[in-house]
Amino acid sequence: MAATLYMNPASTACRPVCLFIAEKKLPVTEQFVDLMAGEQRGAAFAALNPCCLVPVLDDGDFRMTESSAILKYLASEFEAPEYPKDVKQRAKVDEVMDWFNTQFYRDFGYGFLYPQVFPHHKRPTDDQQQGTIEWGKKKAMNWLEILDRNTLGQNDFVANNRISIADYFGACLVTAGEMIGCTFEGYPNVQRWLGRMKGLPSWPKVNEVMYGFAASLRKTKFQTL
Repeated sequence: MAATLYMNPASTACRPVCLFIAEKKLPVTEQFVDLMAGEQRGAAFAALNPCCLVPVLDDGDFRMTESSAILKYLASEFEAPEYPKDVKQRAKVDEVMDWFNTQFYRDFGYGFLYPQVFPHHKRPTDDQQQGTIEWGKKKAMNWLEILDRNTLGQNDFVANNRISIADYFGACLVTAGEMIGCTFEGYPNVQRWLGRMKGLPSWPKVNEVMYGFAASLRKTKFQTL
């Protein structure tokens, strides 16, 4: 395998894949995409991914463009125990990854986090902006309560009570909230789980750019969780 991952280390979607590659020491080359310069919208990158988004995995004549799917592909390709072969155990990993994507991050990321951080996600009027953030926060709190109480209440990890690519994926989505100062106080099981994932040897290096970006925002007042 001589695959290339087109990525940006600040991207929430890229960080889970980069973390998994680093932890498992996979033979995947990382190619930096300068999002601030708009490289993702250029013709060369658009030829790789018409959506003009990172990450993109290019593995010879095979290409993938979604973070969750890339994780599943890499874990399957290298037969990593983080994506179990047992059908039911694998289905639980898939279930949780879908939950993070379609339930949690829809409200936490796009309804609460991004409108506060990125100008192109800000709503047209102050009333719309405030309403969006309040709605996103309320919904995100509900999902965090479920994650804390039901998913992690009696478990160390989010699927099958063993580390899986669902933990890599979910932990990077949740910690995106640290950009605006979220500490997740009131969700002790979530905090415990995040602490365990942050203990992975590659976590500091993979997340260095994200934490640097978070540091640059410390003087900005955000609504947090």
